[in-house]
Amino acid sequence: MVRRHELSDAEWEVLSGLLPKAVTGRPRQDDRLVLNGIVWKLRTGSAWRDVPERYGSWQTLYTRFRRWALDGTFTRMLRAVQTQKDASGDIDWLVSVDSTITRAHQHAAGARKGGRTGEDELHDHALGRSRGGLTTKVHLACDGKGRPLGFVVTGGNVNDCTRFEQVMDAIRIPHAGPGRPRTRPDHVLGDKGYSSRKIRAYLRRRGIPHTIPERSDQKANRRNRGRHGGRPPAFNKQLYRNRNVVERCFNRLKQYRAIATRYDKTRESYEAAVTIASLLLWIQPL
Repeated sequence: MVRRHELSDAEWEVLSGLLPKAVTGRPRQDDRLVLNGIVWKLRTGSAWRDVPERYGSWQTLYTRFRRWALDGTFTRMLRAVQTQKDASGDIDWLVSVDSTITRAHQHAAGARKGGRTGEDELHDHALGRSRGGLTTKVHLACDGKGRPLGFVVTGGNVNDCTRFEQVMDAIRIPHAGPGRPRTRPDHVLGDKGYSSRKIRAYLRRRGIPHTIPERSDQKANRRNRGRHGGRPPAFNKQLYRNRNVVERCFNRLKQYRAIATRYDKTRESYEAAVTIASLLLWIQPL
């Protein structure tokens, strides 16, 4: 019987073929049991020590989670599923870009280590200070069906436009056969936070059409310059309505309480949590 927050048989069928195989040493604890425990923890936002005993030792769950987070196992699993979807023509390359802020729980900020200052420690682990306290921001690009293609994690006080190129670089969908990974969307949608000359020049340089509304101060500045202000950037209002898929993507990701509120101290653990949730979004039916 599949309990609440556990992997369905269809999900496990996909994931079981993507997990690394143990070739030496003692037989490890059942992978499905471990993954169920990890997913249960992420969905509920509980501490590792509070994961039910039916999933085995919490130390085993945490050790496996950290190992697979650090060696890139979760990222490779996500790329493999995206490759399968791309091969079947199931990716909509009308890409939307946005960000969301997550409040960091007090457990996410520990004592400084290695002689680093407090601010250096926060920066290393993608935590930013603001009036509301410590926060983390997830900058994300999703396909036209609202599934994450790539993301970047920063402190919550980082401006969206400064990480746009990094988010675009995070889109790397390997081909099932030979050839370089696909990195170029058919079209990019973004809100006014991405309205800058640098971003528009970057997209033009890569030959990527885009629909990004112009900010009011930019419109006023262009009008004040008269004919030297240049033409307004093209804007397709009908196409821009599709940008809401990225908001729905964030809503689905934040069904995982460990993503909606950050409890992990390290950047790697929080990125792994977002990667696991993204992986499951790709597997689940729309």
